[in-house]
Amino acid sequence: MTLLRPNRRTALALIAATSLPTLGRAQAPKKVAALFAGRIDDRGFMQAGYDGLKLAEARLGVSIAFKQGVQPKPEDLSAALRELAAAGPDLVIAHGGQNNAAARAVAAEFPAVRFAVTQGNVTGTNLASYEVLQEQSAFLAGMLAALTTRTGVVGHMSGIRVTPGLKGRAAYAAGVAHADPKVILLTNFSGNQDDNALSEKVARAMIAKDAQVIFTMLNAGRDGVTAACRERGIKQIGNVGDWTAIAPDVFIASAFADSGRALFDAVSDFTAGKFAAGEIKHLGLQAPEAVRLVMAPSVPVDIRGRIEAAASAIVAGSLKVPVEWAGSEFPTPA
Repeated sequence: MTLLRPNRRTALALIAATSLPTLGRAQAPKKVAALFAGRIDDRGFMQAGYDGLKLAEARLGVSIAFKQGVQPKPEDLSAALRELAAAGPDLVIAHGGQNNAAARAVAAEFPAVRFAVTQGNVTGTNLASYEVLQEQSAFLAGMLAALTTRTGVVGHMSGIRVTPGLKGRAAYAAGVAHADPKVILLTNFSGNQDDNALSEKVARAMIAKDAQVIFTMLNAGRDGVTAACRERGIKQIGNVGDWTAIAPDVFIASAFADSGRALFDAVSDFTAGKFAAGEIKHLGLQAPEAVRLVMAPSVPVDIRGRIEAAASAIVAGSLKVPVEWAGSEFPTPA
C-alpha cells in the first residue's frame, strides 16, 4: 500500500477545512435583549439606554433585540422580560429601576440567563444592577437653581415614583438647601414621564407660584415644560443628556447622567467575562463622561466655581449626597 504524503498546500487546506466550523462557533456573537418601559425616541432616559445598546452592538459585536413601549406596571414588565428571556439570549437587560421587582422574579425563572437592571438595586445568583449616580449631578443642579433664582423659589418635576427618581429629587433638594437654605422648593411627581399636556400644566402652576428655575426629570414630557418656560422667560435644568445644546434659550444647565453608559457597561462586563452577578456597580462624578453638571456659558464664574468645588468634594467623599427626602409636595393640577 502506498502512503500519500500531502504537500504543504493540501495540509493547510485540510487544517482550514476542519477548523472553520469550530471558528464559526467561537465567533458567534453573544445575544443581548433589552426592555425599555417607554419609547426609545423619548429624548430622555429610554433613548439614552437604547443608544447604549446600539453602542454595545457596534463596539462589542453583540447581537441585540429589544422591546419598547411597555407600560411600567409590574405584571406588564414581568411578562415582557419573560418573553425576552424565553427567546434564548445570553443576557437580558431591564432598563430602569421600575424593573427591580420584575427582574428579580423573572431572573429566578431563567437561571441559565444573565440579567441586569440599569438604575436598579436588586441582585441575585444571575442578576446584577448597574447604576449611574444621577443624584450626584442632581445635587449640583439644586445648587445652581438656588444660586440663580431671583425670586427665592425653584421647582422640580418628575413623573413616575421610581427609586432613581426619588433619589434624584432628594439630592436636588439637598443641593438647594446646601447653597441657600432660604430658597423654597416646589416638587411634583405627576405620574407620567411623557405627557406634555400634563407637564406643561404642572410647569405653569409652578411658575404661577414664582418658580424661576425648574429642574425636569422627565422623558418625552419635557417639551411641555420647555414651552411653558420659554413663554414666561423661566430657566430650566434638564437631565440625562445635554439640554443646553438643544434649547440654549431655556436651559441654563443639564444634570448629565448617561444611563446608556450603565447598559453599555453591563454588556461590556458580560462579553469580557467580568459580569458580577450578585453585585451593584456604581458610576458617578469620578467619571465625568457619564455624570456631570453641564452649565451654559451664561453661568457666572463665581457660581461655576462654587459648583465645581462641590463636585470635587463629592468625588473626594467629604461632601455626602443625601438620597432620602421628606417634605410636602406640589399638587398636580386637576
